[in-house]
Amino acid sequence: MSLLKRPSFYLTLLASLWCTAPAFSASEPETVQGAGATLQQLNSQYAIHWISVEQIAAELKDKPPTDVGFDLDDTLFYSTPAFFHGQQMFSPGNNDFLKNKAFWEQVSNGWDAFSVPKKSAQALIKLHRDRGDRIWFITGRPMPGSGHEALTPQIAKDFAIPTDEMNPVIFSGEGKGAKVNDIRSHHIRFYYGDADNDITDARAAGAEGIRVLRPLNSSNLPLPRNGVYGERVVINSDY
Repeated sequence: MSLLKRPSFYLTLLASLWCTAPAFSASEPETVQGAGATLQQLNSQYAIHWISVEQIAAELKDKPPTDVGFDLDDTLFYSTPAFFHGQQMFSPGNNDFLKNKAFWEQVSNGWDAFSVPKKSAQALIKLHRDRGDRIWFITGRPMPGSGHEALTPQIAKDFAIPTDEMNPVIFSGEGKGAKVNDIRSHHIRFYYGDADNDITDARAAGAEGIRVLRPLNSSNLPLPRNGVYGERVVINSDY
């Protein structure tokens, strides 16, 4: 009988594989002193003035209601899905779609249904609504040429804001200093945004610009250097 046809051969082979397999201890593995980090610790490794939603709430406790402002793209929403769709439709492979009025008409009139509301923004808006603060939404997007926009009801829906508390979205347009007058005229004390101009425009208007982290997979590149102006940065606000 051939060796390969003998049952004893396979039994012997299996036994040898079992004996040579690495042994794993059932006991608790030893930890390495000083090794490992929580996600919060990883986010805190740079010299950045981190602040949490809970710390903002504690800071504002027992203080009267005030006015606060929010940027939209990458601050309220992870809006890359809507922008990516626009790029594929109007200018595949480049960013010319951002200069196309037809894109802005579409994105602000329905495509934000595909944008993802950020949980960090939901927490911040809940904090300010619970305090009775007046909330304003100021975006660098141009106003759609039709004069009509669907962003206001979309924000109200995604962030559970009653109609009587929802202020219409303010379209400031792009450019350095574009948001200054709107932030100043609405007496905004805190303005949340992911971009550098959100911080600098807020300061120019006499408000505090608080940085919100732009998601790593945002199509809006390059990513900003959070804390570059010494501003406070909301921890874990990239989602």
